[in-house]
Parts: sequence; structure tokens; C-alpha cells
Amino acid sequence: MAKNKTMPTEVSVSSFIESVENEQKKADSYRIIELMSEVSGFQPKMWGPSIIGFGEYHYTYKSGHSGSAPLLGFSPRKAAISLYVFTGLESHKYLLKDLGKFKMGKACIYIKKLSDIDEQALRSVMESTIGFLKKTWG
Repeated sequence: MAKNKTMPTEVSVSSFIESVENEQKKADSYRIIELMSEVSGFQPKMWGPSIIGFGEYHYTYKSGHSGSAPLLGFSPRKAAISLYVFTGLESHKYLLKDLGKFKMGKACIYIKKLSDIDEQALRSVMESTIGFLKKTWG
């Protein structure tokens, strides 16, 4: 069975953010940390080399594959900020209607800058995701 590559590390979150070259992404990252900390109740922790995660849940799929992942997370990448805040479920897509300007990936939401989205709508998406993950995985 393959081992998960994205695991919690002891790397400093602030050191990682300070290494981001784009000043807007750096400022947005600090604000996203505030939002995700408030919503999740957890402090940020690095997961792998580039994901800032909040909290943790454990999963086991029907295939037997199991692992851990952050309840919420994000990564300030060069092209966009990747937000790991959405379940991806069709029944939860209504939560995205007021979010603002973003692109959907398979497992994340991409934004250019935080001001492109509505923070209250983002909070709703995050709260729904945490509720779903806790209900599904305990």
C-alpha cells in the first residue's frame, strides 16, 4: 500500500510564508491563517513542503487505503492560492454560489487573491466541510 506523502512536519509556518516572493500572496496567507484558525479552532501546521493545514482527520476508504489529512488547508503557490476547504460533493456546490471569483480543481479551489472572494461565503464553505469530515470520519 502506498504511503501518504503529505504528512505534518515541524517546519515553521511563518518561515514558509516569508519565503513566498509575491507580497500579495504573503499578506493573503496571513489573513487566511486567521480565518482558518478561527473557523477550525486549530493553529496552522505545515503538511509536506507547501501545505498549511489546520486540524487533522483520519480516513479509511473502502479500498482499504487509509491516512490522515488536515481538516482545512491552503498553499500559496506561484499560479494561485490553493484552498483545501471544500468536500467536492455535488450536494455542497450551493455553498460556492456566493464565493466570488475562483476556479475549481479536483480537490481544491484556486484563487488569485483573497479579495476576489467573499470571506463570509468562504467561512460557510469551511464550516460545512469540517462538519462533513467530522460526521463522515469521526
